[in-house]
Amino acid sequence: MQRRAFVPAAALLSALVAGCSGSSGTNSSATDSKPGGTLPAAAPGKYRTLPEACGAADRGALKRMFPGVAKLPKDQQEKVYAGSAVVTYDTDRRVGCHWKADAADASHQLSVDFERVVSYDTSVSDEDRAKQVYGEKESAADLPPALSTTPSPTATPTPTAPVTGSTAATSPPPSGPAAGDTDDLQPRTLGGLGNAAFLDDLLARAGATGKARTITVVFRTANVIVTVEYSEQPTEAAVVPDSKELQDRTQAMARKLAEQFSD
Repeated sequence: MQRRAFVPAAALLSALVAGCSGSSGTNSSATDSKPGGTLPAAAPGKYRTLPEACGAADRGALKRMFPGVAKLPKDQQEKVYAGSAVVTYDTDRRVGCHWKADAADASHQLSVDFERVVSYDTSVSDEDRAKQVYGEKESAADLPPALSTTPSPTATPTPTAPVTGSTAATSPPPSGPAAGDTDDLQPRTLGGLGNAAFLDDLLARAGATGKARTITVVFRTANVIVTVEYSEQPTEAAVVPDSKELQDRTQAMARKLAEQFSD
């Protein structure tokens, strides 16, 4: 698919806020009491355009998001990988794309949204306004508090008497992931992705007995906010979508999209 040309804005001269002059009142010289008489407007955003959303994800990245598509006929594969553009009224401000594929074991959906934030307040830069918008999205996600990395004091072990005889039993190791692994998969902020990023993980009921898991990664780079939403719904009701696998795929896609903004 032909990609839309995408370049960050060149450095622009700051616009000046025009001051009032020529007043007939006795305080007409008041505006001249400040040095210069005017204040520079806030800087415009670094990015003035957005990439073409359906072409922003390359074929290799999409194949990892939709592993079952490789078994479909070629024409159906092409239809899945092409995606469907989200209708917007201003493609310089917002663009998006949606992909969906149904396989024998599960259905997957992927949505990508690019938003270029513009501030209409001359005293607030586009990037500062983007920080506010991103902060609102992170607050709405209601992430759990970050886990403390401070080690707890070492407790003094209590001596126990040895157990002998046929009544002695060995306890089996706990099943499932270790506590640390589970904590690592909680909704959380992410490092190394844009200027700021977070991940949300939601497991919800799908249908009468099934489960669907949705992973959302949101990141900000300068005055652009990117949202990646990826979901899986197994065909068998007893199967629960794997959190780590879906989180890894979603983060990989987000990092691939972030390359659109490297310069």
